[in-house]
Amino acid sequence: NFAAFMKDLFKDHLALPVFRTLAEAAGEFGKPVYAVGGYVRDIILGRHSQDLDVVAVGSGIELAQIFARKIGPRAKVNVFKTYGTAMVKYFDGQEWIVEFVGARKESYSMDSRKPAVENGTLKDDQDRRDFTINAMAISLNKEDYGELVDPFGGLEDLKNGLIRTPLDPDITYSDDPLRMMRAIRFATQLHFSIEKGSFEAIRRNAGRIGIVSRERINTELEKIMMAPLPSIGFHLLMDSGLLHLIFPELVDLKGATYIEGKGHKDNFSHTLHVLDNVAAKSENLWLRWGALLHDIAKPKTKKFDPEVGWTFHAHEFIGAKMIPKLFHKYKMPVDERMRYVQKLVLLHLRPIVLSQEEVTDSAVRRLLFDAGDDIDDLMLLCEADITSKNPEKVRRYMKNFEIVREKLVEVELKDRVRNWQPPVSGELIMETFGIPPGKDVGIIKNAIREAILDGIIHNEFDEAYALMLKEGEKLGLKKY
Repeated sequence: NFAAFMKDLFKDHLALPVFRTLAEAAGEFGKPVYAVGGYVRDIILGRHSQDLDVVAVGSGIELAQIFARKIGPRAKVNVFKTYGTAMVKYFDGQEWIVEFVGARKESYSMDSRKPAVENGTLKDDQDRRDFTINAMAISLNKEDYGELVDPFGGLEDLKNGLIRTPLDPDITYSDDPLRMMRAIRFATQLHFSIEKGSFEAIRRNAGRIGIVSRERINTELEKIMMAPLPSIGFHLLMDSGLLHLIFPELVDLKGATYIEGKGHKDNFSHTLHVLDNVAAKSENLWLRWGALLHDIAKPKTKKFDPEVGWTFHAHEFIGAKMIPKLFHKYKMPVDERMRYVQKLVLLHLRPIVLSQEEVTDSAVRRLLFDAGDDIDDLMLLCEADITSKNPEKVRRYMKNFEIVREKLVEVELKDRVRNWQPPVSGELIMETFGIPPGKDVGIIKNAIREAILDGIIHNEFDEAYALMLKEGEKLGLKKY
């Protein structure tokens, strides 16, 4: 019996105090109440969730206030009268966020994804949901407590790993174009397929993404990036035509050109391979951005040389210059996170070059100096960047990277140049020679830094002070 099976599946959840209290609140409220959307989906998928959406046929705000009163003083209630919604947060061994809304139906105009809203039935509310797997509801009413209401076959779609819209996909995506990004995000997070008709509708409606705010697009894009295999989402974004509209610089990476039988690898596929490699090792969103953008300047720097084939000279320098422009353009944070990504793009070839040559202390010192505390993330990115199909080549690179890592530890212990602070300050130089701020101070500071990085002097005060006096003498300065 299917109903009995579903009740059995839900029984542990329905026995939780939050559901028992919701059922009591529903009884007092006197109108139908349902748990809907993501929490229901995640119960079936066996995924943990503490965010619960509740739909009331009537005032969601009124139901929220009844529920909060039953929880008691630990419940914090936020009411959003403009939207007719309320949120209750409280702790009962775990943090719960319960959002309440009145059942509603929506109608959209062509130039906005903000709908006109009116009160509706549970069916109206399920009709307006984005996907069948998010349109399922569980009754919290006494007469049919725990029963699944699944008018669009969401359970079957969950079983088959399918993303599908409840109603006509052209209308669903045209009404709220962010749903196209959400379809791809869910397909990526859950490793599902997008139903063929639904994906074709995304292709047809891709241009509608223009009415969605960049911040909303970025939120979905970053959820795609934080999935276990982000490449799934980026291939779908490319195939749907959405990537051409939301990040054309990534589209420029796609394809391989051949001249005189010599070609280069498809830099889009390579980039996604690197992104997946990083995702397997790190949850750091900004390191994943570094992976996605590390070769972003290859299309700008691509040249064919009959002797050696295709080259991408200085793509790391040009790429680093592109990062602030891209972050501005796409309304991403222009702060230390941007500078971190920029640093990774700028330095991503350095450890590879080191691993191909004899690893000198001087080269390692300079890498530590430039990378600072981001050296471990940089090394992770560089190892992820080895995507060769030749296992012997990969083994050789990885072995060399191990040598570089050992050398980094050894040099750092000895020379302490990570996040280097000069042993002789600019203030001391000015005080010693009785000079104001200016070019001479910079020349002396630079000479000391270079001598330490080249291993000519140790990273300590006495040797740096002696060199300062010597460099000052060269400039005609006398100790004050």
